[in-house]
Amino acid sequence: MWVGALVSALVWGGAADAASKATATKKDRPVVQLADRALWRAKSWVGMTTLAKMSSTVTDDCSGMTRLAFQQRRLDLLPDDVLPEENGVTAIHRKARALGMLTETPTPGALVFFKNTFDRNRDGLINDGLTHIGIVERVGADGTVTFVHKSGGLVKRSRFNLLHPEARKDAKGHILNDWLRRKGKKTRGYMAGELVAGFASVDERWRSPEPTRMASAKLAVKGDARTAQR
Repeated sequence: MWVGALVSALVWGGAADAASKATATKKDRPVVQLADRALWRAKSWVGMTTLAKMSSTVTDDCSGMTRLAFQQRRLDLLPDDVLPEENGVTAIHRKARALGMLTETPTPGALVFFKNTFDRNRDGLINDGLTHIGIVERVGADGTVTFVHKSGGLVKRSRFNLLHPEARKDAKGHILNDWLRRKGKKTRGYMAGELVAGFASVDERWRSPEPTRMASAKLAVKGDARTAQR
């Protein structure tokens, strides 16, 4: 009996230790932030010409790429009430402003907005508002920001530097800014740094609240009523 009790104690003690270690390990695991996950997704798409292979629910452009990168259950960068005159970039920016998420500082995983990247209203002038969006990948020691975006039919990396927004390269030949707007009949070409319109961070505040039981019940009742009418 004594031997049996000892064996049982050792077995249960070992199981308890293993369970305790597993719990501790689980607690010690770093929580993957929304921005980190979105950035990982965006980076994995670099070089792709279309988003259709991943999803048919978003537009195959810059705003669609950012939406898809952050897309999760009850989380969409677009607001529920997209206005008729808005493009995707403007709508996302409006939601970011409403949530208080706009910032002037680029950080990895943040959204970066650009203005006047193309002649949206086709009048040949620089008056097109917010027209492009990407995701910040990293910020270099010299202030050069690398971002991932979909432009010219391709998911790619580009750079901008807010300290030297009009400079293509530095004295050592390192690229500071990539071209983002082509030269037009009435306008010159523009570097990415010249067209940056701000940034926005994305966290759980972007996620829609879980529907309440009462709301779910109402939806179920409506569904039953519609079925009955058919």
